[in-house]
Amino acid sequence: MADDNSNAKTIRILTRKLQSDSGIQWLIGSPFLPNYTILSSLRCIHTLQSDPLSPDINKEADDIRVLLPRGFEVIGALIVGTASSSVERAAKDAIDASSRLRKALSHSENQSLVGAVVDPSSGGLSFFVSNSVIELVTTVVYEEQPDKYVWERGCILYCELPIKLPVIYPAKELKGAESMLTHATEAVIAKFRDSKTTYVLETPDGSTAEAPHAVVIRNRDLDLSTETNASSLLCSHFCSEDNNHKSYSAENADKIQVSFLLATSGATLKPAAPVAEYIPAAGEAKLLVVDYKLKVICFATKDIRLTDAVSKLIIPGLVDQLHTMKNMTLPNLLSQRPKLHPYHFNPPRFLHPIIAIYDSLYGETEMKQVEVRRSLHSRLGLPSDQPLLRIANAMNLSNAKDSASGNTLKKGISLLKDVHIGIPSSGVNGGDVSLVKGSYEYYHYLQDGFDDSGWGCAYRSLQTIVSWFKIQQYTSIGVPSHREIQQALVEIGDKDPSFIGSREWIGAIELSFVLDKLLGVSCKVINVRSGDELPEKCRELMMHFETQGTPIMIGGGVLAYTLLGVDYNDTTGDCAFLILDPHYTGGEDLKKIVNGGWCGWKKAIDSKGKRFFLPNKFYNLLLPQRPNMV
Repeated sequence: MADDNSNAKTIRILTRKLQSDSGIQWLIGSPFLPNYTILSSLRCIHTLQSDPLSPDINKEADDIRVLLPRGFEVIGALIVGTASSSVERAAKDAIDASSRLRKALSHSENQSLVGAVVDPSSGGLSFFVSNSVIELVTTVVYEEQPDKYVWERGCILYCELPIKLPVIYPAKELKGAESMLTHATEAVIAKFRDSKTTYVLETPDGSTAEAPHAVVIRNRDLDLSTETNASSLLCSHFCSEDNNHKSYSAENADKIQVSFLLATSGATLKPAAPVAEYIPAAGEAKLLVVDYKLKVICFATKDIRLTDAVSKLIIPGLVDQLHTMKNMTLPNLLSQRPKLHPYHFNPPRFLHPIIAIYDSLYGETEMKQVEVRRSLHSRLGLPSDQPLLRIANAMNLSNAKDSASGNTLKKGISLLKDVHIGIPSSGVNGGDVSLVKGSYEYYHYLQDGFDDSGWGCAYRSLQTIVSWFKIQQYTSIGVPSHREIQQALVEIGDKDPSFIGSREWIGAIELSFVLDKLLGVSCKVINVRSGDELPEKCRELMMHFETQGTPIMIGGGVLAYTLLGVDYNDTTGDCAFLILDPHYTGGEDLKKIVNGGWCGWKKAIDSKGKRFFLPNKFYNLLLPQRPNMV
């Protein structure tokens, strides 16, 4: 655990954005990082009816116990000050609230906590810490590389454990089933610390070329004062030492897989026959089997002993999740019993993963599931129109490390992302710039060793558009190949079967059909009779980028381009179009692409009188509409 150095009065902020709207936000840190290190903030969404500004501590604790993996914890609170109270008073209220929440979560009560106050008039933040008194902290450090700060030091431990709980209860005494489930749950929890229990720690399959040997930790060794070989090992035993070109994130972190084993037999001093005990029921009884699959994830720094990681993180995490599932099951134990599944997510702008437990009895589009996700979006401060917490976007912890870093070509070369960032300005004086929102991958001719030069530009533009929807987590499907695009058009009846494998062009209308079939995305189409008319559509295109933010496909004649933004002066009518050109045939060389004009601002007529959009060509603009959903 991080040492409590009361003389260190520095607030270190790692989160990219502290939520600062009205109400209370819980500040999240880690006992393994220096004191007063803020990783994120979570909104308080349960308040008392008698006082909307006071948190309902019990409900908040129930939610956060599920949401936060072990290794992260509440270290304070942030509130918006009021004109009627002093900043110091508001800070004390924030610290008191976080102290009560920590107590409900059974966290250490000796922790020095942070109270942050937002000035309602200026929006400025003041930070206080609790020692023997409430003290103002004036040194606030915003970490420049927060992902590296956390994940260079830290790793993830995870444990999957299927459990079947037999519940035998009197047929005419339904409450007996609830008490039997509670009893069965406590019996399993006791096994987590049983002396016969063994935990096996190892790296996930395929995560390293030369994986270290598995480490076996027996429960009876966890609390021994004398060190065994296993008890002296640190989490770093399983972590990679090669940090060159490493992408720091929860998805790419070093991972340690923990397996739970229970020895039900052992050596005895003398031979003994098996014994079966028969206890007759007092009356008619029923058997109910409750299935759970625990999926616990924990954070630890690499200098933590493996035995401590098991005893202080994995075991408490299993206990917390099993209790939560039991409490979610009890209200409907004998009726429509829920089918509960934990999922782990790493939402945008969050340095740490979160946990959500969904009931698979309900489909993702059914209102019960939608309301669960809306509540999570509200607490996490996530957009209310992006499906960031759908099952398809959950972390896959069994995958090899760095598998989530993005698409790669077959030759192992990563696709370029967001190539427009940092390009020279458009040259439009006094214009308003509207750009694509979010990230995309650049698809162009000859990628992946596939020769589509002269006919595949619209296919490549479509691939770039699909990559945008995938990266923004609106879909989990892979970016389709040329053949898969053709197959989709054949399946909907737009093309004959002979179209598959051909080199036939496609246009904006075909792209709209494919987006609808593969992603369920609708599109708006703008038609212009001549390239000279495109500047007249700038205001409409600006509105698209402001409200939808998706890349646009422009098709005219036999050419297709991807539009990433516009720069438009409403007064003079001067405008420029940010074009991503799929006709590029070189390698993934960002400098060559930008210097060659394959991604850059294009005017309808440049300073030399050259036209980019031809006056004698008809153009279709495909504007994909972003789904409004969670």
